[in-house]
Amino acid sequence: MTIKEIARLANVSSAAVSRYLNGGYISEEKRAQIKKVIEETGYRPSAQARTLRTKRASLVGVVVPKINSESISRVTEGIGNVLAARGYQMLLASTDNNAKKEIEYLHLFEKYPVDGIILIGTMITAEHRRFLKNARIPVVVTGQNTKYANCVYHDDYGAGKAMGKLAASLGGKQKHIAYIGVTREDKAAGASREDGFRAGLRAEGRELEEEYVRISAFRAEAGYEAALSLLDEETDIGVISCATDTIAAGAIRALRDRGIRLAQDRSVLPQARLVLPDADAPADSRRIAVTGFGDNQLLKAATGGIPTVHFGYKTSGIRSAELLLDVIERGEKIPVEMKLGFRLVRGSEGRM
Repeated sequence: MTIKEIARLANVSSAAVSRYLNGGYISEEKRAQIKKVIEETGYRPSAQARTLRTKRASLVGVVVPKINSESISRVTEGIGNVLAARGYQMLLASTDNNAKKEIEYLHLFEKYPVDGIILIGTMITAEHRRFLKNARIPVVVTGQNTKYANCVYHDDYGAGKAMGKLAASLGGKQKHIAYIGVTREDKAAGASREDGFRAGLRAEGRELEEEYVRISAFRAEAGYEAALSLLDEETDIGVISCATDTIAAGAIRALRDRGIRLAQDRSVLPQARLVLPDADAPADSRRIAVTGFGDNQLLKAATGGIPTVHFGYKTSGIRSAELLLDVIERGEKIPVEMKLGFRLVRGSEGRM
């Protein structure tokens, strides 16, 4: 099936069909005729022909740190929705949180016929900065604030500060507050959340002492090991705050395996449920609150809800894709740094 055949069946000119396919102006009557024929015949325009005609491949490369993550799936859903609505397809590359793989995929996509790249960033190294400064195609960074490319990121510092203030009200004044963070090379989840958390504690007259701090990878298993280290070395913990909900899931499992109740202060979280230890777990009188970031729905289903932070991950994907396509299609030259907000979720009140 060719454009000429579509034009003949729709009783319009080939130029009208071409304008229809390229989003140009066409009368509603002719648009309806062409659409009807295309739907009846199942016509699909040639990707190669479209590329030659528009100088665009209608492909966008998306580099993600991992695919088995609820937050990343929300971001990619937002990206995919915008791209599909605008006639683009997404090429997805997962790096398993490997910064070198990120660079490899960025260079691969730059050489491949994609119109632009969205990088869901974890850290911005010197190699990242070099690529972003010299990239020959448009790039948008999602999740990290950088001056080297257009970016959409979250207020991780503000979220950390809000969580710090909340954590100060949990666990009692006589108990210590512990924190399981991630590498500070990740400026968002690592440095900004921790710095904000410390500021929130200080605002409430509390401090985060270094012996109560652990660093974890972005995995539940790593959170489990970090929490065990805290529980085995410190006996006066009232709260374990975690840089992500995934890490928090591991911390909750550690509590269970030590026979410790997950305790939420009911004066702050009136409907929070307790996760009881296994019947054969060793008895322990401690009750420890666990908090996180990310509003993971699987964790909520398993625990009844812990204090966490809801970020607009899907929204960040939508805004990133819109921003990239504005550059691709309209040549927008104004640099954009878009900071998105957050909402504190107080345990069982649910996703917001």
